[in-house]
Amino acid sequence: MNWTLEVVPVPVTDLDRAKEFYADGCGFAVDLDDEVAPGVRIVQLTPPGSRCSVALISGMPQMPGTRTMTPGSLHGLQLCVTDIEAARAALVAAGVDASPVRHVGPAGWAKGKGGAWNSFLSFEDPDGNGWIVQEAPSELSER
Repeated sequence: MNWTLEVVPVPVTDLDRAKEFYADGCGFAVDLDDEVAPGVRIVQLTPPGSRCSVALISGMPQMPGTRTMTPGSLHGLQLCVTDIEAARAALVAAGVDASPVRHVGPAGWAKGKGGAWNSFLSFEDPDGNGWIVQEAPSELSER
């Protein structure tokens, strides 16, 4: 049996603002924007080429046995791209405050691209949820 990661909840304060950020700023496809039950709205978006989506949720009762994440508390989600400089340029052109490209060097983080698997940038959504973008040497389907 496969266990596939398909949806990650992202805690936000304003669904419409977050939807605009992820769709227009990051280029995520809007898969769903629906009131699935009275007072419960789900906006699901998928990064280009990904099989995993993010869900922005409002009004959903807490699942028993889980903890509530406050908006801005999610950090370390990682996206992979094959051209980090092009990815950064696209984010910046769409108004996203993306960090410069960095790599891990002998003394820690250094400016510019590194070798294979060693080029990164970061950005935050309007609530402060943090994302990392890493350059991969090839598309996932080719690895």
